[in-house]
Amino acid sequence: MRSPLPSLSLFMHLSTLRSTPRLYLQWLTYFGRRLPVLLGCLTVWALILPGIVEPAIAQVPQRTAKVQSTTNSLTLPEGDGYLLGAGDRVKIDVFSVPEITGEYTVLPNGTLNMPLVGAVGVQNRTLKQASSAIAARYAPVLQIPVITVNLVAARPIRVAIAGEVNRPGSYTVTAATSTDGTIPTMTRLVQLAEGVTQVADLRQVQVRRVRPVGSSGDQVVTVDLWQLLQAGDLRQDLRLQDGDSILIPATATVNLDEARQLASANFATRNSRPLKITVVGEVNRPGPYTLLEGNVAQGAQLINPNLLQVPSITRAIQVAGGITQLADIRNIEVKRFTRSGTPQLVKLDLWKLLKAGDALQDLPLQDGDTVTIPQAISVSDREISELATASFSPERISVNVVGEVERPGAVSIQPNTPLNQAILTAGGFNRKAKMSNVSLIRVNPNGTVSKRDISIDLTRGVDGNNNPALRNNDIIIVKKTGFATFLDSTSAFLGPFTGILGVLRIFGGF
Repeated sequence: MRSPLPSLSLFMHLSTLRSTPRLYLQWLTYFGRRLPVLLGCLTVWALILPGIVEPAIAQVPQRTAKVQSTTNSLTLPEGDGYLLGAGDRVKIDVFSVPEITGEYTVLPNGTLNMPLVGAVGVQNRTLKQASSAIAARYAPVLQIPVITVNLVAARPIRVAIAGEVNRPGSYTVTAATSTDGTIPTMTRLVQLAEGVTQVADLRQVQVRRVRPVGSSGDQVVTVDLWQLLQAGDLRQDLRLQDGDSILIPATATVNLDEARQLASANFATRNSRPLKITVVGEVNRPGPYTLLEGNVAQGAQLINPNLLQVPSITRAIQVAGGITQLADIRNIEVKRFTRSGTPQLVKLDLWKLLKAGDALQDLPLQDGDTVTIPQAISVSDREISELATASFSPERISVNVVGEVERPGAVSIQPNTPLNQAILTAGGFNRKAKMSNVSLIRVNPNGTVSKRDISIDLTRGVDGNNNPALRNNDIIIVKKTGFATFLDSTSAFLGPFTGILGVLRIFGGF
């Protein structure tokens, strides 16, 4: 049987260059006949191979994409990404040349004054780039210049911050004030700017950084400081470099849960910072107020001056004298302005705070907030009694007790004080009082006035019919007895005659 391949001698002849033209022709004919078969095999493999490889690769991209998503926004260089500038002190090591090795300071023009070669520009260069620039200058002088540059002392850096911080602007930060002793971090700069506002969008913080020499344009990176608060991701707390610019944008809406967490962050607004706010609507003393550290309202006075509290809605209402009985605490609004001038409206329901303990409704305030408490359309007696005991209601209310009591006039009592106690606070009944019946006049939330005649029984407890709880500005009228009224009428009728009889007694007529 004939072998399908040329004989071994053919290859030996080819390798020793002793083959004849006929053998060359036989070899080319052999491969020429089989070329279509080889091309067909390659085509089949080209069709089959993707079907084998792609399913295996398809299992990998999810993990790869996940890693890329967490690091995509953190591409700012660390370590060798530091750019040199005026004031930096560096140590330059030149291999085998101790005369040049030593510490040098970057001059105000951004150069290093080196022996033999003079000024070498290092402004906005990394340490590695500075090493290359110095080595290039020493190439004509040294045969093999091996140069290493190390940072000895970093210069004070100047950075800018704008957006939702309390004091935007530029800041000069020295290395000694940084958290790690070398380069200041983003949260440190926010603290210097007196913290972020309550409308800051921590998920979209932008950092603009100057690129090293040889690169085009600035580098813009998005940082998620919310991950720093929630997961302790220190990668988000970037180290800053000279010339960095930080922009903290405003959120589209205020999330009550996140606002409370943000208020407790170490780079939020300091509690000791005075806040100028305005409280309008159904409070006893509407107007502008300045909330200071520890000022908690009790009536018209402030107590506990050393108590540290985060200024909130309820605290603002306390300082404004508490809500009135006409207040609609289910629809409180907070108007808040952003740095761009666009106002945000936050809706709050303090009834959820009272009934369900929803502390998220007690929104932390920021400078410039306006709190509006609308008037309720209708309020039940039960709700008014419950609101009277709330911490943001007045500590004292005023009622008027007139008529036959020992000390008629306005008396100050606690909310929900019963009628009997108010009469006793006014000194109790006098000898002309009709103790069995008094009148209670009340202004209702809808503007109407109601009058009730109540039978008094001093032995009764709080009773909605005979000993009701009082509200602010209630009027209690204690009437005279019928006999006392008759005597007063008779005295008024006989008054002129009594005067005449007195004069006649003086002159001895009677």
